Amino acid sequence: MSSEYGVDKIKVLEGLEAVRKRPAMYIGSTDERGLHHLVEEVVDNSVDEALAGYCTKIDVILNEDGSITVIDNGRGIPVEIHEEYGISGLEMVMTKLHAGGKFESGAYKVAGGLHGVGVSVVNALSRWLVAEVRRGGKIYRQKYERGKPVTSVEVVGDAKDTGTTVTFMPDEEIFGGKTFDYSILRKRLQEIAFLNKGLMVRLVDKKSGREDIFHYEGGIMEFVRYINKNRTPLHDVIYLSGERDGVQVEVAIQYTDGYTENIFTFVNNINTREGGTHLSGFKSALTRVLNEYGRKNIFKENESLSGEDVREGITAIISCKVPNPQFEGQTKMKLGNSEVKGIVETLVYDRLSIYLEEHPQVAKTIIDKAMQAAKAREAARKARELVRKKSYLESAALPGKLADCTSSNPAECELFIVEGDSAGGSAKQGRNRETQAILPLKGKILNVEKASFDKILENDEIKAIIASIGTGIGDEFDIRKANYHKIIIMTDADVDGAHIRTLLLTFFFRYMRPLIQNGYVYIAQPPLYRIKKGKREYYAYSDEEMRRIAEDGATIQRYKGLGEMNPEQLWETTMNPERRILKRVEIEDAIEADKLFTILMGKNVEERREFIRKHAKEVVNLDI
Repeated sequence: MSSEYGVDKIKVLEGLEAVRKRPAMYIGSTDERGLHHLVEEVVDNSVDEALAGYCTKIDVILNEDGSITVIDNGRGIPVEIHEEYGISGLEMVMTKLHAGGKFESGAYKVAGGLHGVGVSVVNALSRWLVAEVRRGGKIYRQKYERGKPVTSVEVVGDAKDTGTTVTFMPDEEIFGGKTFDYSILRKRLQEIAFLNKGLMVRLVDKKSGREDIFHYEGGIMEFVRYINKNRTPLHDVIYLSGERDGVQVEVAIQYTDGYTENIFTFVNNINTREGGTHLSGFKSALTRVLNEYGRKNIFKENESLSGEDVREGITAIISCKVPNPQFEGQTKMKLGNSEVKGIVETLVYDRLSIYLEEHPQVAKTIIDKAMQAAKAREAARKARELVRKKSYLESAALPGKLADCTSSNPAECELFIVEGDSAGGSAKQGRNRETQAILPLKGKILNVEKASFDKILENDEIKAIIASIGTGIGDEFDIRKANYHKIIIMTDADVDGAHIRTLLLTFFFRYMRPLIQNGYVYIAQPPLYRIKKGKREYYAYSDEEMRRIAEDGATIQRYKGLGEMNPEQLWETTMNPERRILKRVEIEDAIEADKLFTILMGKNVEERREFIRKHAKEVVNLDI
């Protein structure tokens, strides 16, 4: 690997003109997510220096004026004049789209920001940006406004070390005055520290005085322990690593006594939420290794384990550093490099085989867990047959339960999952029969966080949900078979309703996650109040809205249950597409979501009590 990072290593692909005109094309959106993406782009450059072996510390500072500063101790962006373009390397990186060392193979072996839009887009979308470079014993500075340089590159002092400091103020014309959220930055920076063993990442908020330092010498092993903090592990973390054809692979594995599979994959620090070839390679190797070890040491004749069996209760992090990653789609959600599958599969197979031979007790624990899963899977197989849509819907169990819609176009069809027969009856009468299907639930569904797969498939309410949606669950899930592209959870506006909603979300998150990832899951917002004065009638969806429109002498009715509304009212307030309010369920951070579901719905009572105590003051709806 060349340590020379000079101006000749910087290549330019295209100009900046379109960025301010269409910012969403470059950063995804101009909401809070897009705003925080700006920080990621700057931090990614520092992380690339860490990946190349030159940066050990990154500081991210929220300034009192609303700007943000990112400081690293890498090599510093080159400041010499580029022969071809006649401007400094710093100005090129800051003002030319897709200009940077990562496009020239000698400067960076791997880079997280390869498909990233770069710091130039951050510059274009900032009211002002100041870049300081410590390099060659000098401190160089240049200031920009909305992407254009307003000063030349000036020497402003002597430097004792090397590195880059970027301070920028997001443009209110683009982001409408939105501000940085400490907790969002904290999650991402902690993740970066976990994925880069030994890298120290510091986050400081100058306004509140809050500060966090993330530094993990154990890297992804500590990441797995962090994820499993509220679970009961069955053994210590298994760590596997290796390199082949320039691809570096790190894997950390730990099984717990739970039933769900939690595998998180990263490429060059990018969270590949939809997996890809590295995940396929890992799954193949894991199944093969455990079956081979089992046949040699544990199994009776003809016994074998499926992929689902060997992954029950697993928590794993797969982190790959790939020189030329190919991501499917603009979102970088899925790795497409075909060669990575074979590399990961071979490395995991070789290293895990050796580990199990050297740790027979751990091997036995894992295989015993998988064999229990296999027994449950066999019991579940029979139950699963019942939940194939046609056979189950035509059986005696569903008629009268699901009121289907007449349209056969899933894109326009909606499934309302409704709490209770009373509300179900109102919804059936008030709905648009062509596009709206109603599935009433009797009571609370099973808490899937505490149940094995066969027990889940014995639950009548869950069977009805699976059968109605039509996609199958777990490894058999196929989004193309969805009978409805909107699945709307409609529960009462009280504590029981919130609990049922959480149970349903836990089920969807654990066993039908692509429904959420594809934006199919929604939460209905029934009104809290009906306000009547004379012939005039209003509906209020919050206490604040009720106070705003309550007139003197008005009659106020507080709705506790959906069943209190007649069909016309339910249609008008909650189901009519022209008037209703729906909240789409999204997964901002799968690791944090997993942690939250584990605390709220899992077996660890003490952790749940502590969570409730800590967040008690944030409660919105309290039933006393």
